[in-house]
Amino acid sequence: MFIYSLRAGTLKFFGIIGVALIALVTLIAFVPDDRPELSSAAVTETASYHYDKVKTAEDRVKFLAQFGWEVKPEALEEVEVTIPDEFDKVFAGYNEIQKNQGLDLGRYKNKTVMRYTYEITNYPDYDGRVLVNVLVYRNKVIGGDVCTADVHGFIHGFEKP
Repeated sequence: MFIYSLRAGTLKFFGIIGVALIALVTLIAFVPDDRPELSSAAVTETASYHYDKVKTAEDRVKFLAQFGWEVKPEALEEVEVTIPDEFDKVFAGYNEIQKNQGLDLGRYKNKTVMRYTYEITNYPDYDGRVLVNVLVYRNKVIGGDVCTADVHGFIHGFEKP
């Protein structure tokens, strides 16, 4: 024969745990999901981009062609750059551009990467010089942008505006 006694403190403890669990389940069930849903066209379009196996200049030109860009075949600049350990305000803003295109430079802090700069020849509705930067680490594109150096210039991800 077993005898088990419960004190009022023990009952309160299990009561509070039970209420907390009920509240947690309710929150999970009824709080809306803030993640944006992608349309099937966006999923298909994103899935068709390949960021790996970028070893040669020809591979980089083909990579940019995925986004509809035509570039001069010779890189204007090939430079080793180091992703900083701590992102300042400017670099954090640049990383937001990367995140918007499904990339994140945060994974490559303190890594030395190659930056290749090409001149775009088919930028729509713009007469100035437009450049594209491609950041490559171990034969994989990890970031980049399309930009102009004009005073009232622009910068955005690889996709056409």
